[in-house]
Formats: sequence, C-alpha cells, structure tokens
Amino acid sequence: MGEISDDARARLKRLLRTQDGVVARRQVMACGLDSAFVRQRLRSREWVAVRAGVYVAHTGQLTRRQQEWAAVLALAPAALSHESAIVAAGGSEMGWDGRPLQVVVAADRHPVRPEGVGLHYSRFFDERVIAHACPPRVRLEHAVLDVAGEALSEFAAVACLAGVVQSRLTTPDRLLAALQARSRTGRRAFVESVLADVRDGACSVLEHRYLVGVERAHGLPSSTRQAETGVGRHGFRDVEYPDAGLIVELDGRLHHDSATARDADMERDLDAAVYASKRSIRLGWGQTVDRACRTAGKVALVLSDLGWTGTPTRCGADCSMRLHR
Repeated sequence: MGEISDDARARLKRLLRTQDGVVARRQVMACGLDSAFVRQRLRSREWVAVRAGVYVAHTGQLTRRQQEWAAVLALAPAALSHESAIVAAGGSEMGWDGRPLQVVVAADRHPVRPEGVGLHYSRFFDERVIAHACPPRVRLEHAVLDVAGEALSEFAAVACLAGVVQSRLTTPDRLLAALQARSRTGRRAFVESVLADVRDGACSVLEHRYLVGVERAHGLPSSTRQAETGVGRHGFRDVEYPDAGLIVELDGRLHHDSATARDADMERDLDAAVYASKRSIRLGWGQTVDRACRTAGKVALVLSDLGWTGTPTRCGADCSMRLHR
C-alpha cells in the first residue's frame, strides 16, 4: 500500500458519508486507493464485507438504509424497486420493512442475484430510476404500479394503491399519469378503476369494496365519501347519504386499528346522532366483503325508512340480498 493522498481520503470520506458508511470495492479504487488499502481495513476490522465487493465501515448490525445500499451496490448500476422503493421514499408505515429487498437492473444485464434479494429487470431502467437518490430507487409512482400490478390478489393491489395515497406519499392523479405513460401494466383496467375511486374519495380497501360490491352492484344511491363531519369532533365520514341523513362508517383494520381510534369513531357517531340528527351504522369486513349482498339489502331498508324511494337491484342470479324484514 503506497502513500495515500489527502484528496483520496477526502473523496472516500465524502462517499462513506453519502452512502451511510457502505462502499463498493470499485468505488474505493475510483477514489484513488488500492486493494492493499481495502485489505488493511478488513484486517483491522474497521470494515466488514457485507456482500461480494461491498463493505460497511463498522462491525455492528446494519441499518435498513445500509442494507439497501449494500444490495444496490452489489448489483450496480441498480436501484431499489417495488416495495423497497416505496419504503425508501417514505413508506415505512406500509409495513413492508421486514420484506426481502427488491432491486432492479437494466433488462440487458444478467448479474448473479445476491442471497436474500429479489432481482427484477426493466427495459425502462434509465427512465424510471432516480439515479441521484440515496440509494438509487425507482420513481415512487412506478414502484407502486409494479407492486399493484404484480400483487397476488386484488385485495393486495387495492391495499397498496389506497395505502400510498392515504399516507400522502403520492396522489391518484400522479399514479394515473404514470399509468398512462406505461405501455404494459398488470391489472391495468382494474388499477385504473381503483385509482379513479380513490381519487373520488374511497381512501381504503374497505371503502372501495363497499363502493363496488355493496353500493354500485346493488343499485343503491350514490354516496359521498370522506366528507367532513361538520359537527362535534372534527373528522371525516367514510360514506354518507346526505339526502337520507344516513352515515355508513367502515370499521377496517387499515384505519381503525387502536382503542383510541375506535373511541374517536364512536364519539363521531354520537355527535352525528345528537347534533346533526343523522343515523349512523357501522360495518366491518364481514358485512362488506363476505356478506355484501345481504348488507346491501339491509342498507337499502334503512335508506327506505329514511325516505329513499329507489329500488335496489340484485347483482346476479346468486345474489342473496333480502328486500324485506
């Protein structure tokens, strides 16, 4: 190992600071250092090899961000993709932190997949990757569309789309614009329809299922969604039929997941009855998804009691909706 210049040390220091203490062997060489320098750092335990040709400048447990850097540098040029790109963009509350890291490379490359890393290929790598991000990642909207399009179920796709909007990571309009710019996307028509509903106020999986499976499928009147309470404690109503004075609250785990949140919901129900003279009913997953037809019949009966003069319709030959008490 020859004499190391101050400039080389400074370049390496800046690089380690930018990359959360993670560096690739080729980057060390580019800073003006040599293999002997790397060997000396490893022998002294100042650095530890975490992947082939990738090192971290400490001996402790790697942080999430350091794991991301290590995966990207091991496959460089590469970028975080799918759930990993969403988490890196601020989506940690989506609950995906513990999932295996997902990384994308250009379609014409064939690197060896590192252990524990999901490897993807894209013909649009240069267009969809934010190369200057730390670490590089697929643009948020495209990462969301990739996850939704490849999800194992429609439920998971809706959870992804609604979740990123509810978390204010992006907007339905931005997602729709990204969708229009793509020539191919899994579940394209379904994703487009869900995003239109989310844009119009269906902010959770359960709200979307109610809108499509209960209200629209059975000819109930059109509701308003996410309207402000207007009385008592400030908040938003999941579904409201203003002409009938009926409020439908959807109690799903995506948004009602604590005793405090449940207490606030019940307080809004009480405020609606006392101060706004509105009737409120609360539905969960069972009523909205498993028994959507029967729920539609019951909501129709309540609406009729409150003055709705319309007639609900069956969603199909096997519809179990009951139109009498």
